[in-house]
Amino acid sequence: MSTDITDEHELKADIDKLRASFPKTQDLYREVCALMFFRYGIAPTANKLYQLVRKGSMSTPAEALTRFWEDLREKSRVRIEHPDLPNNLKEAAAEMTMALWASAQSLAQESLATFKADAQAAIAQAQAQRTTAESECNAARSSLAQSQQTLHDALVRMSELEQSLAAANATNVLLESQLQQARIDQESREQKLEDARRAFSVDLEKMREATKMTEARYQAAEKRALLDIDRERTHAAKLQKELTMIRASLDETSQRHGTEVAALQHQIGELRQNAGVLEGKLQSLTTSSLKLERDYNESLNQLVGLRDKLLKSENESQEWKNHAHEYLRRLNELQRAAKPKRSKRPLAHHS
Repeated sequence: MSTDITDEHELKADIDKLRASFPKTQDLYREVCALMFFRYGIAPTANKLYQLVRKGSMSTPAEALTRFWEDLREKSRVRIEHPDLPNNLKEAAAEMTMALWASAQSLAQESLATFKADAQAAIAQAQAQRTTAESECNAARSSLAQSQQTLHDALVRMSELEQSLAAANATNVLLESQLQQARIDQESREQKLEDARRAFSVDLEKMREATKMTEARYQAAEKRALLDIDRERTHAAKLQKELTMIRASLDETSQRHGTEVAALQHQIGELRQNAGVLEGKLQSLTTSSLKLERDYNESLNQLVGLRDKLLKSENESQEWKNHAHEYLRRLNELQRAAKPKRSKRPLAHHS
């Protein structure tokens, strides 16, 4: 086993030396045939020659091997027919040459048949590989066209998303401006409401003071009237005793007292009217306060609605940004997938 490996290495080294001396393919194959047959005692075959030399087409070693055997036969025939050789040696040489030629022809035919079978198998494999390569090429072209269309759609979609994002940003800026203005308006309304509350408190306090004063005057007038009535009753009792004597004076006094009572009643009516006016003003201020509270609640509801719109707009803007990132990621993947792969093609051997 080790001797065969050593001979194989030496044969390859000798063939490498022959490459420099014989650049032509046919000459190189001819010399390799002679080297194998005469130096190493190996009958050359077309398949073995092609494995060692690896040059030219598949039919080149077969042609070189045929020519080698023809040259060998011609040279052997000349040596056999040399006039200096004895007849028995000529016959033995002729028989040996014929046997060698028959063996070489048989080996050559077997090698040629093996080479043809290998060549046909290699051709069939190459055709299958070509068919597979064409299918893969068509699939790659279809995938490339689809990828280009997807890339175009992604670019169009990305442009639309950029426009939508710009519109969303503009809407966001507008909503922020509206929210800022709403906050300013809310602060102004709150200030007005606070001022109205202060004014209402002042007016209410004034009305309370006025009501207290009116009640005090009413109570004082009522006390005076009661005192006058008591006094008149006492005086009437006294006059009753002197009714006969002073009837004329009693009538006059009675009329005077009636006039005073009417005046007191008129004063009491005016006090009641003033109290009604004050109650009306109080009711009007209460209605104004309720209206201001309703306006404040409406403003607060509008502010909450604007805040919800702003949050919704921010969420939509974030969703658009996420969609844009997702499309950019898919675009990068499509660009990487669309790059053509380098295919390894077998090196062709030329003479």
